Amino acid sequence: MSGANESSAERLLARPGVQRVPTDKAEVFQLRGFVPEAMRSELIALIDADRRPSTIADDNGDRYFRTSETCDLSADIAVVRELEDMLTALSGIAPHFGEPLQGQRYDVGQEFKPHTDYFAPGGADFHKFCSVAGQRTWTFMIYLNDVAAGGGTRFKALKKTFQPEAGKLLGWNNRRPDGRVNPNTLHHGMKVRRGLKYVITKWYREKDWG
Repeated sequence: MSGANESSAERLLARPGVQRVPTDKAEVFQLRGFVPEAMRSELIALIDADRRPSTIADDNGDRYFRTSETCDLSADIAVVRELEDMLTALSGIAPHFGEPLQGQRYDVGQEFKPHTDYFAPGGADFHKFCSVAGQRTWTFMIYLNDVAAGGGTRFKALKKTFQPEAGKLLGWNNRRPDGRVNPNTLHHGMKVRRGLKYVITKWYREKDWG
């Protein structure tokens, strides 16, 4: 898979500091120190100023499935544009395939139970979310702060848990090499035990967004 709407392991690993999880089950990467401190502080302030309860697609009736708060980040804001440019340079994916940046805030006890970022084919909301822009392809998530305790991101099938670390980016391909969605990307935003957790998430699509 290649093109303006695609990234690749080769491209990501060409960036100094990028590490890949050693598995053939999924393409998952990390890069420490991706976002500098001043940017992180600005982004945290934006999230705090405009957060709302998070929601999920294909609601399963579990009101405690995703208990964080969410903030949509407008590209009209300088620091948001700067981060968008950094992600474009890293991934190589043209900006018009990306959803708007989203921030999340997790307080003590809040989590996002095991889920995938792609929309379940045949799920109740699949047509609603994928009919125009197509399926989600790549995810890039950035920790904005260190967390006193808890708040890791666990990929059970990969037997890998990433701990929050200020400025660290995680990236993964939500599909298998043949283009089918990859259930091995199931991940759990684990409960925060002490402190707060702030993250930024960027999702890309198969087709133009919006």
